[in-house]
Amino acid sequence: MNDLSRQATRLEAIGGRFDPWLLGAIIALTGVGVVMVASSSIALMSSPFYYLNRHLIFLAVGVALALLAMRTELKSIEQYNQMLLLGCFALLVVVFIPGLGSSVNGARRWINLGISKFQTVEAVKVLYIVWLSSYLVRFRDEVNATWPAMLKPQGVAGALVVLLLLQPDFGSSTLLLGITAGMLVLGGVNMLRMSMPAVIGLAAMSALAIFEPYRLRRITSFMDPWADQQGDGYQLTNALMAVGRGEWTGVGLGNSVQKLYYLPEAHTDFIFSVTAEEFGFLGTCVIIALYAVLVGRAFWIGMRCVEMKRHFSGYIAFGIALWISMQSFVSIGVNLGILPTKGLTLPLISSGGSSVLMTCVAMGLLLRVSYELERAERRQAVRMGAAEGDEPVHTGPSASEVAAAVQGSRPANAYTDTAPDSSARNSSARGTSRMQQRIEPTFGRMG
Repeated sequence: MNDLSRQATRLEAIGGRFDPWLLGAIIALTGVGVVMVASSSIALMSSPFYYLNRHLIFLAVGVALALLAMRTELKSIEQYNQMLLLGCFALLVVVFIPGLGSSVNGARRWINLGISKFQTVEAVKVLYIVWLSSYLVRFRDEVNATWPAMLKPQGVAGALVVLLLLQPDFGSSTLLLGITAGMLVLGGVNMLRMSMPAVIGLAAMSALAIFEPYRLRRITSFMDPWADQQGDGYQLTNALMAVGRGEWTGVGLGNSVQKLYYLPEAHTDFIFSVTAEEFGFLGTCVIIALYAVLVGRAFWIGMRCVEMKRHFSGYIAFGIALWISMQSFVSIGVNLGILPTKGLTLPLISSGGSSVLMTCVAMGLLLRVSYELERAERRQAVRMGAAEGDEPVHTGPSASEVAAAVQGSRPANAYTDTAPDSSARNSSARGTSRMQQRIEPTFGRMG
């Protein structure tokens, strides 16, 4: 018994590491964001660094929250999945309470915290992804085989969208539906069953966009912004002029003309246009490449987690990757005139307190997923007795020492850290003999 205790203790001493590619892309994009917020907002206030200082304060708080997320075990977060869902609804309802909710330009999307306003949908994005990840773990076989299990998360998303449309916030509503559909597909949903609700949802959202006058004006102005350059097309025409002035290499950092009272929201929604003007086509390609690295690595980590039966971690990685990719695509598309204006910020780059805080939390969760994946892989390698040629373990005893101690005592659940995966526990408790066999998403064998 003492030998078993020592073996368990040594395995617990094996830690992981945060994915360097992921961390590098996050730091690079955050650095670009600091520089561009400073450049795009320098002429907006009497104090040239007002928005920069504000951005740095929110970024500092966001980094602290990210560090907290990076140090929190994901299994402890999973235990509160129902509370997270209740939190989503509470956050979207509280904006309608007089005295707490705050209205800006006719939209009730914020709560007043005294020192600042907080846009609650930014927190909802993170909480909803974690809840949906937990749901897909608990009902992963049923989601593939039965209508009720597939429709429940879509019903939850629909209820959240109704609350968002009452604010109104059409952009975030579309984003939330996109995340839901993407995670259900990656979670193994039956595509034929998924197609009918998807078509109905697309038709309903299209109708809302067409029959609401101000949304219809956005669509018509997007199709021909030059027809009303000083009216509905003002934002887009100035954004396009900024992009055009950048040409190949840009006009130089700080030399943008369009940010000087011509381009509205130059430091938030239209910061990509200022970036294109100052850094040109080549500079914007570098930024898009950084997003590709971030999103691609997140999907890759998610696939690795699924292969090791760490489904909760994998679905969190998928959800965050879908969120960042969709929001970045929409924000860049709006700035380039290929999508109607949606009012979504560019993640990690745009200024905006709520967005900065919750994007940092999401990045912290993503890094935690990569840490726990690396830790699980190292522990599995030790359990398999593969001491020869292993990468040295940087935390606690070396892999060869631990392997020598546990040689011949390989546990049954070799893919877990210390206990069976929660999805395996739930599956064994319910029994899945009546379910269709799942086909897990895969990109092929990964080394």
